[in-house]
Amino acid sequence: MSDLYTGSFEATWERSQKLEADLPQHPEKYRVLTGDRPTGRLHIGHLFGSLDNRRRLQALGVSTYIVIADYQVLTDRETFEAIAENTLQLVIDYLSVGIDPENSRTWIFPHSHVPELNQLLLPFLTLVTMAELDRNPTVKEEIQAAGLTRINAGMYTYPIHQAADILFCKGNVVPVGKDQLPHLEITRTVARRFNERYGRGQTVFPEPSPLLSPAPVILGLDGSQKMSKSRNNAIMLSASPEETASLIKKAKTDADRQITYDPVGRPEVSNLLLLASLASGESPQSLAQTIGDGGAGKLKAVVTEALNTYLAPIREKRKALEQDLAYVRSVLRKGIAGAREEAVKTLEEVRGVMNMNL
Repeated sequence: MSDLYTGSFEATWERSQKLEADLPQHPEKYRVLTGDRPTGRLHIGHLFGSLDNRRRLQALGVSTYIVIADYQVLTDRETFEAIAENTLQLVIDYLSVGIDPENSRTWIFPHSHVPELNQLLLPFLTLVTMAELDRNPTVKEEIQAAGLTRINAGMYTYPIHQAADILFCKGNVVPVGKDQLPHLEITRTVARRFNERYGRGQTVFPEPSPLLSPAPVILGLDGSQKMSKSRNNAIMLSASPEETASLIKKAKTDADRQITYDPVGRPEVSNLLLLASLASGESPQSLAQTIGDGGAGKLKAVVTEALNTYLAPIREKRKALEQDLAYVRSVLRKGIAGAREEAVKTLEEVRGVMNMNL
């Protein structure tokens, strides 16, 4: 067992904060792996929860690999017809919020197009037991959330594929939420066991560290669950100003006209205040004080204006990119080439230490 969970979550958070402090000082030491599954367009929960953080790391000068995990869509979904379109839409979302693949430090790619990455699955699978995969809490939650009654082997090996996504490029930093730590623990276990079994004193793979996100959980417009496309409680980045206003108008609040920021006692109202705060830069408490006894109507008007103002340049860039799919595809081709170059080197090294070179 590695030391990722030795001690309390507070200790893990403290180590993450030390990493956070070192990133601006020594960005060249770090390589970030992050990404998304191509299940549809991204929403403002993604924007404030992860995309803003990717832009920040990019600005620090940290090398970043963004994997579009298209194979993993097959683990819990019967449909596959929209994977290519969803991949293009993900890239459009990334570019529209300011992810810059032209900086020679950022690569965007689907892992299905990097065969050398996927070849790491076979040796990695020999380094974990079925019992370890079976008790992974994140996999259990995903099975439950998808309502699966027939569990395919791909779902169980999902964490190992994720380990390949992270380790093929020698990723040593992974931005995660608390609920994703079990997946990262398996990646660290794979790296450590590979080094012990085959490295003979050589560190082939780093044990990646979690960069715990300080971003708050963004609830959906129902105010009770995390924002999600599948729950129909999200505002997509591609939504028009009118659609955004209509969705916010339907958002759940409460009967108290006096607006206060109280995430525990008034989660629906507080979530709307949080969205306005993230978009405007003004604190939720200050916004609540300004709205005062204006009630839900004034609150929703403030949220609508803040979000539409913040999203305006993103929407404008998004529309332009939707008319230039040739460029979007070129970003993917460039990302695939960069990822494959790295993956080829890693696979050659792996074959060498495993005595498989002829």
